[in-house]
Amino acid sequence: MGEYKVHRVRFFDYMPSAVRSMAFNPHTERLALARADGTVEIINFTDSYYQEKVIPGKDGRTAEALCWVRGRLFSAGLNGEIVEYDLENLRPRYILEAYGGPIWSISCNGQGTHLAVGCEDGTVKVFEILEETIQFQRNLDRQKSRILCLSWHPSGTHIAAGTMDMIRVFDAQSGRATHRLLVERAVGSSKREGVVVWSVVFLSDHTIVSGDSAGKVQVWDGRMGTLVRTHLVTKWDVMALSVSHCESSLIAGTSEGTVVQFQFISSTMDQQDQEWVRTRTFKNHTHDVRALVHTETVIVSGGVDTRLVVRPLLDKVEKDTKESALCKRTFPHRSLVSCAKKAGILLFQFPNHLELWRLGESNGHGNPGERLPVNKKPEKLVHLKRKGADHISCSALSPCGGWLAYSSVSSVRLYRVHYDGDSVSITKTKLPSVLCAATQLCFSPNSSKLFASCGQSSVVIIALSQSEAKLGHMLKPKSGSRQPVHLMSASEDGQWLATANAAYEVHVYNLTKLKYHCTVPVYSSCPSAMAIHPTSNNLVIVHADQQIFEYSLVQKEYTEWSRTLQWHGLHPMWQQRTAAITHVSFSPANPNHIILHDTDMFCIIDKNLPLPDMSSNLYNQRILSSLPEKRRIKMGHAFKICEIFKNLLCVSLLEDLSLVVVERPLVDIAMQLPAPVRQKKFAT
Repeated sequence: MGEYKVHRVRFFDYMPSAVRSMAFNPHTERLALARADGTVEIINFTDSYYQEKVIPGKDGRTAEALCWVRGRLFSAGLNGEIVEYDLENLRPRYILEAYGGPIWSISCNGQGTHLAVGCEDGTVKVFEILEETIQFQRNLDRQKSRILCLSWHPSGTHIAAGTMDMIRVFDAQSGRATHRLLVERAVGSSKREGVVVWSVVFLSDHTIVSGDSAGKVQVWDGRMGTLVRTHLVTKWDVMALSVSHCESSLIAGTSEGTVVQFQFISSTMDQQDQEWVRTRTFKNHTHDVRALVHTETVIVSGGVDTRLVVRPLLDKVEKDTKESALCKRTFPHRSLVSCAKKAGILLFQFPNHLELWRLGESNGHGNPGERLPVNKKPEKLVHLKRKGADHISCSALSPCGGWLAYSSVSSVRLYRVHYDGDSVSITKTKLPSVLCAATQLCFSPNSSKLFASCGQSSVVIIALSQSEAKLGHMLKPKSGSRQPVHLMSASEDGQWLATANAAYEVHVYNLTKLKYHCTVPVYSSCPSAMAIHPTSNNLVIVHADQQIFEYSLVQKEYTEWSRTLQWHGLHPMWQQRTAAITHVSFSPANPNHIILHDTDMFCIIDKNLPLPDMSSNLYNQRILSSLPEKRRIKMGHAFKICEIFKNLLCVSLLEDLSLVVVERPLVDIAMQLPAPVRQKKFAT
């Protein structure tokens, strides 16, 4: 693999936000996930659970509940607002006040014509879904306590609503309550201690299933309004419920971090006598499970411990395949770290601020694997708070370290960084008014230009000088795609710029002629990382399904090495990985080396070596290091993988050929979280 001096950075104190709610669109197979800070993520289930879009949050705006209506996404929060999102420009399309206080739940009928929201003032408000907006229609009978959960009957005729101590069933047409289902208190609890109905599911046979703070999953007859069965799941709270599309399986998430599965099966030999039976329990979380999604093949859960866990149902998928692997997501697929390669400066992105750090220094020398003494510790140079209430969506640091930029959904800001010995200062630089927001930012290698991706996959070029920033040019692809750009890469010679969008398109522009150059053949998986080689100008693209391509920008075709790789095929152990590659770079000292990493491993692909045989061990670097040189060369292959780093957020190569490895210890996240909540109370 070669020897590198490694700056192992562990002072990026990034804390993921808790998962608050989820909604699954079975038609597009997209999962919408909302976090406690208001961020909404769109995850593609057909593409290795890749996080293809991120809508940044805003101070004071929460997403307590999510709902898909065909291809449209709505959220409701404790600020009392209903939001529909613009999934092309990654921002709210419009915001509507419900005038019922904090909103705890939102649900759509099966016909996609009406939305219902449950409010703090005890009302269920029904909105008609129009082509461009939604319109208030009516209030259902008002209740004495807040409406915490909602579920429509698949026919759209009735709505079940969970409140304190009871479930109300409403006639959706008249708005009148038809049944009142009283929920039992926990054994040994006082009469003054109420029971919170956290979640409710309305099935097509008029069965109602509820989960409450007394730890019970209860099955009700919705026609008669009677209790059928009680399952005591936990001593604490059942926070969430979800049912499969065929309504034969149901899951419940608890405040103990467990997910309990129930199946509608026969408990005896008589197949006619079917009932809901508890079958399996999964433990993948340390804290409250706040959100669940049950598809036909997987169980998706998320909660306070920030993890998104995708657990395949092994009786529904083929074993020993990538589809049968347990998938855990904690960190975003977007880069939160920018590295000034020429200056040894790092920029860390947080939702509310940016931090600029100078790397430490060491003059020591040692054997491979040894820690070198640090004679100058890392230094925090700048703490830059964002302006406004909108969270930071993307940021960039120039290679020279003299410029930094960030964007929210409402503005882009550019700053000049001044270094005077040990003191550092920044000054704001005015940007052209045409640049109002960006989904991705990137500086040119010589730090003379800023590239900002805007609407409809276009790119704005800003020319930078010591005193000002001027509008240079706007680049647009010929495809006319409206999908947002999530990756950008500029070549070292300043001639090429490549962009990738959520429509799986990779567009290449000629910066010398300031025009569109070509489009890489569209592959069936989203690009997760890409970079342009500094000498050959070949574009290396890695996709969410782990496939690797090398494309010649000059010849407008795949290179011979790329064709050989596709003909030979990637190693099965490489393809079965669940973490997406998030960064690609190159070593100037070794032009045939491709450096890439995901959150779990760091890899160097040596194009001079043969590709690994399908029967060989892909992860063999530790074994090779103990062998004699001749045997090591004989057994070696192109994929040199290192797994000593964990939770990698960035790996970058500086000009002095030392590696910067930014990692976030996962154990710190669990330590920073509060103890699991065991009270049957809730706070707004």
